[in-house]
Amino acid sequence: MRLLTLALLGICCLTAYIVEGVGSEVSDKSTCVSLTTQRLPVNRIKTYTITEGSLKAVIFITKRGLKVCADPQARWVKDIVKSMDRKSNTRNNMIQTKPIGTQQSTNTAVTLTG
Repeated sequence: MRLLTLALLGICCLTAYIVEGVGSEVSDKSTCVSLTTQRLPVNRIKTYTITEGSLKAVIFITKRGLKVCADPQARWVKDIVKSMDRKSNTRNNMIQTKPIGTQQSTNTAVTLTG
């Protein structure tokens, strides 16, 4: 009886875990209903997307996963977008840069004698 109860409890927990993951994905096509006027701290923003539609907006995605819609014409929004672009370009340049000095190859043969 205990084994049956334990198995049912395990199945319920597994089902709850699986069902929680289903449908939790946020679609790529997010739409904004309203725009915030409150300035967001740059250090809390992970990334952003720009939407084109009936309501043009910049959607900031925070490090906690929250989506905040803002007016793309607002000065503070433009500043954050520019700052995020600069950070992104800096990271890409650091990854893509090659060492300045190249090491010359040496064609030296080594013979081992035993």
